[in-house]
Amino acid sequence: MRRPLSGRNPVFYFCAVKLRRLARYFQWWFGRQKFSAAVSGDSLGYRVYKHQSVLVRRLGDSDLTLQYNKVENLKIAVEKLNGILIRPGETFSFFRLVGRPTKKKGYLDGMMLSNGEATAGTGGGICQIANLIRWLCLHSPLTISEHHHHSFDPFPDDGRVVPFGSGASVFYNYYDLQLKNDTDRTYQFLFWLDSKCINGDLRIDRELPYKYHVYEKNHRFIQKNGEFFRQNELWRDKYLKKDSGDIIGTELIRENNCLVKYTPAEYVTADTI
Repeated sequence: MRRPLSGRNPVFYFCAVKLRRLARYFQWWFGRQKFSAAVSGDSLGYRVYKHQSVLVRRLGDSDLTLQYNKVENLKIAVEKLNGILIRPGETFSFFRLVGRPTKKKGYLDGMMLSNGEATAGTGGGICQIANLIRWLCLHSPLTISEHHHHSFDPFPDDGRVVPFGSGASVFYNYYDLQLKNDTDRTYQFLFWLDSKCINGDLRIDRELPYKYHVYEKNHRFIQKNGEFFRQNELWRDKYLKKDSGDIIGTELIRENNCLVKYTPAEYVTADTI
């Protein structure tokens, strides 16, 4: 497969990024979408789902300084997102709220995944809050209207508690994470950091009569043509909170097939499947 011009020449890459960012600005400024902007210091009355994610993990031979810098980056991003309301008909845009991560704003070099490698870059690590947002959203009726997956899996799991492939890849501003509120209720994100974790709480103004359970099936590592791939399926059940607790809906969210940059402890070869 031929590489695109943007992948063969830095000038073409720079131009491609500029054009994509301009296209996104045009969408933000002149599109018909109504974006979330209002913030409330008071939390809405009911919880939809709450989750927390460990801030500092040892990822292969990566520099822990990048992990600590990531924490500082998350603190800045959280200030832009905490308390945001998503009213009926509105769209939540991650980068429209967070803005461009720059050194002038206080962002440090953190770990980023780019062009098939883990590298350092300004604002690196804020994808962790995007991961958290998507995970919260999967436990709600909010619609994920734009989402991008990581193109590869760089490190073995370190205390993973959510299924593989449930996160989000973000890159300012055209790899955005957007959520649409097609319901008649108002939602709210609350975020805060403690000494070990980033915490997320999705709230709602009127209680829902149902909940969601998100899980994986058919997880495995496969070796094919000298490379490793990670596969699984993400599923979601919708069930009633009260009475019988019966499941009232089941859906396949996504089938993942991702390049792996390490040698898994256990795997099968493609010719044995």
